[in-house]
Amino acid sequence: MHSETSSGADRDAAACAAREVIELLEVLWSKGRHMASPAPVSSSQLRALYVLDRDQPINLRTLGEVLGSAPSSVSRMCDRLDALGFVERTPSSSSRRELELRLSSRGESYLRDLRSRREAALLEVISAMPPAERAALAAGLSGFRVAFEGAATKAAGDAAESA
Repeated sequence: MHSETSSGADRDAAACAAREVIELLEVLWSKGRHMASPAPVSSSQLRALYVLDRDQPINLRTLGEVLGSAPSSVSRMCDRLDALGFVERTPSSSSRRELELRLSSRGESYLRDLRSRREAALLEVISAMPPAERAALAAGLSGFRVAFEGAATKAAGDAAESA
């Protein structure tokens, strides 16, 4: 019984620490916004850019499924990203009725610059940590990523079963 209580307390403490770090990262990212490229994007648009970077080419329907958004919302978001010059729409190679979305060179450049600025800000903070704490952070974040990917895979499997 004590191990369940301890495990629950550890879980709660980890969740609290993760929330606090997320809030600190939001502050860190917002400090750099004034240095951002001239076309900043919303958090939902940024998520779409990350998906496109990872999974391109992708059609609107699939992008909407990944983002958990309605097709009309995804279409409007892509209209705005297209107007910024961050995405390109081309006819699908598999269906004449669909369009494929890809990051444009400007979109790729935007993500590269954003990631570079964020990494520099992180390195500044992480460099101030003792080596043992940096190693623990790396191990903990790696474990978090693996757990997240496992949960995402399970959720996708559950959704496929219920469909």
